[in-house]
Amino acid sequence: MLKFQGTGVALITPFHEDYSIDYGGLKKVIDHVIEGGSDYLVVQGTTGETATLSKEEKRAVLKAAIEYTAGRIPIVYGIGGNNTQAILDEIKTTDFTGVDAILSVSPYYNKPSQAGIISHYLNIADACPVPVILYNVPGRTMSNLTYQTTVELSKHPNIIGIKEASGDLSQCMRIAAKVPEDFLIISGDDILTPSLRVIGGHGVISVLANAYPKIFREISHADYDTAKKAAFKLLDVNPMMYEEGNPVGLKYLMQELGLCGETVRLPLVKGSENLKERIRKYMPR
Repeated sequence: MLKFQGTGVALITPFHEDYSIDYGGLKKVIDHVIEGGSDYLVVQGTTGETATLSKEEKRAVLKAAIEYTAGRIPIVYGIGGNNTQAILDEIKTTDFTGVDAILSVSPYYNKPSQAGIISHYLNIADACPVPVILYNVPGRTMSNLTYQTTVELSKHPNIIGIKEASGDLSQCMRIAAKVPEDFLIISGDDILTPSLRVIGGHGVISVLANAYPKIFREISHADYDTAKKAAFKLLDVNPMMYEEGNPVGLKYLMQELGLCGETVRLPLVKGSENLKERIRKYMPR
């Protein structure tokens, strides 16, 4: 699956001040990341504030992204949750025209066993008409896809990779050692991308690539020394993206870069003045 190597952008959903979707801003961001050398888009993942969008809005954003991208780069769509049957129902009613794969987060809050996680994903993979990328983010879901679970799921022909955001390089190494060679290991942590490349990773699904796609082009595609130095440029600003909830810091950074407004939907609120001051100080120029 060469189309999902390199930099995938976890696309934000720009809003107007009245919280309606800013489709003009969305187009501007899409142009920015494509012109910056990004390899694919992830539409309606966590960074897109999908939890606060209605089903109709989610599909409208997907439709707009597909139409405006116009085949320039592939599109991955976020479909996940902690109710397996609801996800299967959503798959049945989704038009996948123009969608190249889905990204599906591991069930959150109800903390299923590994056997439950495996059954959850196998049902999704069997039902989905496009390939499935797993998403392991224990800091949000409160459960971890163990490397054994990932290896077991990698045997399904419609499960093509994992976005690994555990921050556990040992776990990632064990995955890399056991999965098929063409199974994608995608970093879910922007700064750890060069390290993951060394052990067999295939790139990143990135938050900060919304703002700095050219830096991520180097992180994902350049030689290791260049990639490492590119990642170092983001060391100071990266933690600020998450201090007050994702994508609060990112949206303010995007506003500073003239790409879209900083509005987020409740329960998130705009960044504090302290956060904004530090972002202005440490953002790469």
